[in-house]
Formats: sequence, structure tokens, C-alpha cells
Amino acid sequence: MATPCVFCELLAGRAPASFVHRDEHLAAFIDLRQAVPGHVLIVPNRHVETLYELDEATAGRMMALAVRVARALTAEFAPPGLNLWQSNGEAGGQEVPHVHLHVQPRRVGDGLMRVYPNGVPAPSPREKLDALAARIAGFL
Repeated sequence: MATPCVFCELLAGRAPASFVHRDEHLAAFIDLRQAVPGHVLIVPNRHVETLYELDEATAGRMMALAVRVARALTAEFAPPGLNLWQSNGEAGGQEVPHVHLHVQPRRVGDGLMRVYPNGVPAPSPREKLDALAARIAGFL
């Protein structure tokens, strides 16, 4: 038997969660790990493993709720910064196989999310960027 999805367990009330929002489509709750107070997760109520399977209407609702949560976090904590992030698959750092969007207040020097751990890479040549854009655009 597969391990139950922890987020589905939270949504079903079989595991504890501290909800900041619930409606017929989405839920938002406080992440267990609070490196900076106010870290909130936004999830669809139905089980969807990754962003790749998420329908656009739900994705739009998630982003709209992220804006509302970000404003609430600003009102409560006045953080000087904020991150939104979403991870897919092991290589992307996804820990729970239920699509979720992190809303994370940030403080200067908090040590979170070093995007370029080896320093900012040099800009790529425009021709290389244009070719990459054309390849990706072909799949839209």
C-alpha cells in the first residue's frame, strides 16, 4: 500500500493543520517549518502531484490566493522581502507529491534560498537565448 499523501491527510482532517484559508478549490496553511515566521503553503483540494498536471484555472486560483496571502503577511509581519516558489520532482526539491506553492516572508540575511550558490552566472549570448526561446515556444 502506498504512503498516503500528507497534504490529502491534512485536507481530510486526519492530520492537524493550521489553516489560514479554505474554500471549495484551495487551502492555505502554515508550513511546519518556520525559518522565518509566516511561511504558508497553498494547495489544491484535489490531489495533483505536480504543476505539469495542474489545470490552468486552479493554477490561476493558486496565484490569486498567493497574492492575498502575501498581502496578509505584509500586514502582519512587514517583511522587507517575500518569495513565491513551487518545486516539481526530486531534482526540483519537491518533498511532498501534491502540488503546492510556498509563500515565504524574507528577512535580510536569513540565509534562505541561495539561488546561485556558486555566484551569479555570466549572461549568455543573445543568439543562444533566442534559440532557446524559440525551442520552448514551439511547445506552447
